[in-house]
Amino acid sequence: MSETRKDFCSTNSIIKFDLQLFAEEKTEKATPKRRQDARKKGQVAKSTEINSALILVATFSTIFALLPDSVGKVKELLVSYLSLPAMGELTIEYIHNLTVNLVLFVVRITIPIMLTAALVGIAANLGQIGFLIPEQALSIKLERINPIEGFKRIFSKRSLVELAKAILKIILISCIAYSSIKKSFNWFIASSTLSPIVAANTLAELARKLVLQLGGGLIILAAADYMYQRWEFEKAIRMSKQEIKEEYKQTEGDPQIKAKIKEMQRQIARRRMMQEVPKADVIITNPTHYAVAIQYDEQTMEAPKIIAKGQDFIAEQIKKIAQQHGIPMVENKPLAQTLYKTVEIGDYIPPKLYQAVAEVLAFVYRFKGKV
Repeated sequence: MSETRKDFCSTNSIIKFDLQLFAEEKTEKATPKRRQDARKKGQVAKSTEINSALILVATFSTIFALLPDSVGKVKELLVSYLSLPAMGELTIEYIHNLTVNLVLFVVRITIPIMLTAALVGIAANLGQIGFLIPEQALSIKLERINPIEGFKRIFSKRSLVELAKAILKIILISCIAYSSIKKSFNWFIASSTLSPIVAANTLAELARKLVLQLGGGLIILAAADYMYQRWEFEKAIRMSKQEIKEEYKQTEGDPQIKAKIKEMQRQIARRRMMQEVPKADVIITNPTHYAVAIQYDEQTMEAPKIIAKGQDFIAEQIKKIAQQHGIPMVENKPLAQTLYKTVEIGDYIPPKLYQAVAEVLAFVYRFKGKV
């Protein structure tokens, strides 16, 4: 018997453990709050391959666009340097002018290229993740300099994926370059018979086509990498059902606590309402289900106002307080129901009910006058 009991307890614990694992399995999509928290930590779906491909294409496109003007400037510089005067005729002013021209030429060529690369890189980042300065990425973390953690990152799944992408990129570039060179192989053999200018122009055109082909291949690879990064990101921020429940409790509050708070708020509002009942001029009743307390002061109010109302138990409490303070009670079922359902506490009577309420108040005033 004891052995059977032990087996049952063991089986029961295993079932509970399996249920716990099932409950903790991350199968649900991330909530907006989870996405926002991940973004604050710098966890976003981003592909560096898109930046590299776009910067490559934009940079070489800028180079080819500036090439004709740059060739003319290079010719001018070569003429200037090849026509240098004899050593005895060199002056500081002449050397200064040559140096300034050389520096201006380099700056004129490099600045547009660097500016294009920077702008395209910024645009690629903004297009993928928008403007983001992760809060936690700026903080110092000691685990980043931990060698053990470093080895774990080296041999992690992400590192293997990055290695596979690098190998695939090398294969892609090699295939495109080999195909392009193979198609132009006959031209390279015949280039020795061409004039230098024709050969240079043809070589530049071949280089431009090669760069565009490489850029197109890298953009396709980058698009695939972005889709993978997006899938990996969505998988990483998935949540379990228990996590969603805990998040809901943190953001919306525990339902039981919220219910208690609402009940306390209702009780406080009810006590304040009951404190206003003695100020009423009349209580209009159903007579058992509804009770509505009305106050009117022609000196300060533009119309009669409801200062308290209730149904069933609350209605009985209002009538009890009215009896204690000698407030008249008038039975009018349609008017009591209409006031209770259409007018909120603290609001004035709507114009469509002026006539009915005025008749009640007139009756009360006549009664008080007789007294």
